[in-house]
Amino acid sequence: MPSTTLFRAISTITCAACASLSWNDLSWAHGFAGKRFFPATLVIEDPFVADELSLPTISYRKSPANGDETATNETDFAVDMSKRVTENFGIGLGALYKQVQPEDGERQRGFDNVAASLKYQFYKNDEHEAIVSAGLDVDIGGTGSKRVGAESFTTWTPALFFGKGFGDLPAEMKFLRPFAITGQVGIGIPSSASSTTVSDEGDVSVEQHPNVLQWGFAFQYSLIYLQSFVEDVGLREPFNRMIPVVEVPLSTGLNRGASGTTGTVNPGIIWAGQYVQLAAEAQIPINSRSGGSHVGWIAQLHFYLDDLFPQSIGRPIFGR
Repeated sequence: MPSTTLFRAISTITCAACASLSWNDLSWAHGFAGKRFFPATLVIEDPFVADELSLPTISYRKSPANGDETATNETDFAVDMSKRVTENFGIGLGALYKQVQPEDGERQRGFDNVAASLKYQFYKNDEHEAIVSAGLDVDIGGTGSKRVGAESFTTWTPALFFGKGFGDLPAEMKFLRPFAITGQVGIGIPSSASSTTVSDEGDVSVEQHPNVLQWGFAFQYSLIYLQSFVEDVGLREPFNRMIPVVEVPLSTGLNRGASGTTGTVNPGIIWAGQYVQLAAEAQIPINSRSGGSHVGWIAQLHFYLDDLFPQSIGRPIFGR
């Protein structure tokens, strides 16, 4: 069933993107450092500031049973939009609708907490295809539904984001030049260190809310870069616009009884057109705490608003 759902999602996304299958050059505004085009990755935050819209991002995963909690199937539908205020400073908003199905319980539906973000790109080196940004992600407590696990407290996550292409490698290593890496490191800081609940029987329970290190990397090999700047190896559409990618999002508990690292390894493919991007990845848990042997998936249709509408909503509010 999950694979059938994935096939239908990707088919729908592909049909929606058909209008952007033609382009003539690489003179786009979105995600560039020198000749390097950095695609918008699905789970590792982009290092650049841009006007962009992800509509939708669809994911599926199965959480294993844990103590008194039964195994759960979860399908998420997300919308995220980012807007440049100035050339190097942007804001973002995101909404996530969750469908949670316990194996021996009733299906629950509802929105998770609203997410907001700020990002400032303070370094870009075109020669070495490098970008570094600083940002703040905010999960706004109490804006989502408790029945799908939305927290009542707010979590603040200051973070650094980076991107580095390897187009500056020497000529004898030319086939490594299409490689690039992006990454993030941040600390999730909850507004409340713990919460206390009292059951109908009068039992008191305290749940700790630890600080969490949010970190990860995205490794990519750009066939766009290979064809355009290294060597034409004869790839044709749609393969000459593809970027194989492996994302590795990780979380590590830092205090208040939390320890260990959870996360996934996400191999996938990105197809980047001039105005839209299609992407799909598997989500392979790294250990039993991350989901055991249950492999999930994620797929996304992403719009480059700065390329679609360069003279209106796709330009910074102030400047240019």
